[in-house]
Amino acid sequence: MWIRRFGPAPGAPPGVRLICFPHAGGSASFYHPLHRALGDAAEVLGVQYPGRQERRAEPPPADLGVLVEGVRAELEEWGDRPYVFFGHSMGAVVAYELARRLERETGAGPLGLIASGRRAPGVLVEETVHLRDDHGLVDEVRALSGTAGSLLDDAEVRAMILPSLRADYTAVETYRHTPGPELACPVAVMTGDGDPRVTADHARAWSHHTTGAFTLRTFPGGHFYLGDQWPAVGTAVRACLAAFGAGPR
Repeated sequence: MWIRRFGPAPGAPPGVRLICFPHAGGSASFYHPLHRALGDAAEVLGVQYPGRQERRAEPPPADLGVLVEGVRAELEEWGDRPYVFFGHSMGAVVAYELARRLERETGAGPLGLIASGRRAPGVLVEETVHLRDDHGLVDEVRALSGTAGSLLDDAEVRAMILPSLRADYTAVETYRHTPGPELACPVAVMTGDGDPRVTADHARAWSHHTTGAFTLRTFPGGHFYLGDQWPAVGTAVRACLAAFGAGPR
């Protein structure tokens, strides 16, 4: 299963779904704090890529297009209600490409896209983290203060996590934006003011990837600014949902 449901708040009326795409090496459970922060504002669903947690036995794809196709195939089961995409880091690119594909193929897609901690798809920066040895890959995760950083001190955990981590880095670092029609839905970008991988110009460049409205919010913190301030992120997401016409009724 590519999509995990955290469960709606007790007594919450049917409403919009927020479908969340994790970062490289991340899992659906990364977004459980956002589920708690949003309460009844949205039903939060987390995308679970192959190669981690309950899907650990499945080979992790090293191609971003495979990730997009996997979620696309299962998304139809959740199409009975309007939805918004939220993606952090690599997840922002997966969410963008899926939204783009849905609009192109069906004429419909998410009500909006929230892209967090990632430069715009059209900004090409050559990166080769996926070509490093295991120590180099671990060093990169620690440098970004990722949630898996401390876990990688344990040899057994490291052996379990590294295959999916390397596959994800390969997928996102070999991704290249293809020119063509851009999104019609609005795009909201969130970033940390100390993120070493996303400059202010890189974040603003997302405005070129939508013909709809564009907003940019900057939080204190680095690449994983979310982890220290989920309540504030939840408040910002609520504002985005309202702007997308997807707020609680």
